[in-house]
Amino acid sequence: MTTMTASHLGSRWSGALWSGALGICAIVAVIRPAEADPRAVVELFTSQGCSSCPPADQIIGDLSKDPSIIALSMPIDYWDYLGWKDTLADSRFSARQRAYSRMRGDREVYTPQVVVNGSTHVIGSDRAGIESAIGKTDKGTGVMSVPVTMSLAGKQINVSVAASNEPAVSHGEVWICSIAKSVPIAITRGENRGQQVTYHNVVRNLLKVGDWTGRSESWTVPIENLTRDGVDGAVVYVQDGSRDKPGTMLGAAYTSLH
Repeated sequence: MTTMTASHLGSRWSGALWSGALGICAIVAVIRPAEADPRAVVELFTSQGCSSCPPADQIIGDLSKDPSIIALSMPIDYWDYLGWKDTLADSRFSARQRAYSRMRGDREVYTPQVVVNGSTHVIGSDRAGIESAIGKTDKGTGVMSVPVTMSLAGKQINVSVAASNEPAVSHGEVWICSIAKSVPIAITRGENRGQQVTYHNVVRNLLKVGDWTGRSESWTVPIENLTRDGVDGAVVYVQDGSRDKPGTMLGAAYTSLH
C-alpha cells in the first residue's frame, strides 16, 4: 500500500493502557519453560484494508513456525477509512510504528512493514529481505544478547531476565504481549473484499512489566492481566530505549498458554 509518512498519523494512544498493574515478586516455580535464545524479533505492521498485506501475513505465519524467531503481527488502524475497519487493529501499534520511524529518522511508515530486532525495516512481503535483515541485525551490539525466560506457574507467568555480559548493555524496558496464534478473518469490504485472511501471532494486549537495569531480575505477571478471547500465547521482550523511543531488541521469549 502507498507509503504514509509519520506526519500523517494522529497521536491516538493512551499511555495508561500500556502500563498494567503487575505484581512483582521472586520466581518460586518453573513450569513449561519457553524456547530459549531466539535470534530475532520480527514485528509486522499490517492491515486488513491493505491489498498488498496478505503475502506478508503468510510470511509471518511461516516465520512463526521457526523456534529461533519470534514473529508478531501488529495490525494498525490508519487505513480504516478505506472501506473496511480492521477488526484487530490497535492505535497503540500505529503509534509504535511511528515511534520506530522517528528513531530511524526516515519517516517511513507503511504497510506491510516489518521491523527486525527493533532497528531495520523491510517491506513485509520481501521474505529474502527479512532474512537478510535478521542476519545483519544479529551482528549489532547487544542485539538479542540477554537471556530471557518465561514459565507458567498456576495462575501466573514468571519472567526472568539474566544479567548482561556486555558492558554497553545495561538497561531496557520489559514488556509482555498476549497473542492469538491464528485468527482467520473474512473481509467483506475494501481492497481485500471477498478474501479470508489468517493472521498469525496477533498481539492482543501489551503491558509493561518493569525496567531492567543490567542485573539479573525477575517478575511475576498474573495471567488474568493478559487473557481475553482468542489469546493462547505470550511473548516477553526486553528492548533498549522506551515506549516513545524504542531501540534495539535485547532479548525475548515465547510460551504457549494452552
